[in-house]
Formats: sequence, structure tokens, C-alpha cells
Amino acid sequence: MSSDPREQGCARNGGDTPCNPTRRRMLAAGAGLLGLSVAPGVFLMQAGATSDAGTATGASPRVRWGLLIDTTRCAEGCDACVRACREENGWAHLGQAPTDAQWIRKVTVSDPDTGHSQSLPVMCQHCAHPPCVQVCPTGASMQRADGIVQVDKHLCIGCRYCMMACPYKARSFVHEPVTEFSPNSPRGKGTVESCHLCVHRIDRGQLPACVTRCASEGGGAMVFGDLNDPDSDISQALSRHGGRAIRQDLGLNPGVRYQGI
Repeated sequence: MSSDPREQGCARNGGDTPCNPTRRRMLAAGAGLLGLSVAPGVFLMQAGATSDAGTATGASPRVRWGLLIDTTRCAEGCDACVRACREENGWAHLGQAPTDAQWIRKVTVSDPDTGHSQSLPVMCQHCAHPPCVQVCPTGASMQRADGIVQVDKHLCIGCRYCMMACPYKARSFVHEPVTEFSPNSPRGKGTVESCHLCVHRIDRGQLPACVTRCASEGGGAMVFGDLNDPDSDISQALSRHGGRAIRQDLGLNPGVRYQGI
């Protein structure tokens, strides 16, 4: 463990915050939340940075949040990231596989030539050019200035065009009545939902729940950070070892990259 007390609570050492002090300071400076009421007792947390004067200024376009996943550290059968996402955002499997919510899922890919297979998590890839946003007729499918793609539940009419447009099948439609909510992620029958990188945690200077849980219970396969910051952990890891996007040929420039595939 690092001797630097600022590093002792970071994800690399089993903590809940980014390990790069520069990024952590930036996150702290950018923390800001504005609660919007969706229904009694349920709030949509709108992300926003806070200026020195304390005025909400919105997500910064200088930042692009991303996720790097080392598949060589991702064990088949481990679902720590899936459980963390489910608990943090209040979605559950109802035992109805065709219609159950699926913000993040584990898949196994195989090389037909060698027979080698790998297990990896797939979630919204937070594309720089998200087709889900382009096809949405109401603007519910939206992209923040910092690259996070999410669904505005106020505006979603459940047409599911975004689900058809997503090449990663990363979105779910809520088929069943929702009776239990997480204050972090309001949900409702007849709307579409997907991974939003735990935007509520990011705006508090914390890591996404899947990243934290992977570090403590999984193989430490996930690195989260600012792709625009050359000194961030994720940029340094990509610089040293590289990384690939799924369906790179589509030219969508996803914010989620993988190593070992």
C-alpha cells in the first residue's frame, strides 16, 4: 500500500475513490448535485459540476469518463460487477430471462480458430457518437458533456428505437411494474434504461460501483478515469498496454475499452 495517505483510500488499495490525486481533486472540485423530483420520494439526480462560486455549471466538456477492462483478470463465473450494479441502482432479475433488466451482463467470447475463450462484462459503451441518442425522438436518450450517455426518465416514451440502434444490446426495457426504487436511479414501467456509469457517484468524486466491487471481490479488472487526462490511471494503462473497443469497425469511439481481446 502506498505511504501517501491520500492514496490509502483509493481503489487500488481497496478503497472507493480514484487513485490518481490529480483526478480526485478534479472530481472533488466538480462535485455537485441537483435533485429533480420524478415522483413522490423518487428523485432524478442531475449531474453538475460546481464552480468556485458554488454555481452549478454542468458536466465539463474537458473531461471524458471511460472504463478500461482487463479481461485477463476477469474470471468466468465472477459476477461481482453485476451484483454491485444491481444493488447500487435498484434493478433485479425476476427470473424472466427474456424481459429481465440487464444494465451489465457477463458474456463469454471464443476464438473459433483456437478455442480460447474469455469472460468479460458488457454494459453501455458510452460512445462518443451514440446511435441511441441520434434516433431518440424525444431527446430522452442524451449524452452529457463529459461523455456519459444516459436516459432522461421524464422524457422517455418507451418507443425502444434506442434499443434497436444500440449495437451492443446494452439497453433494457422495463416490462414489469417497479415497486422498489433506489434513490440513485429512478425506474418505471414502460421506459428504457441502461448503465450510466453510476453518474451520481462520479459527481460525488467516487468510482462506479462495479469498479469498486471488482477491486474488492473480483480480479481488479476495471480501471475508471478521464480519457482526456494523460496522467490519469486509465490513460497511463492504455498508453502502456493498449486497449480495444468492441466493434471498433463501427467508428462509434466507445468510452469503454478492453485489454486481452
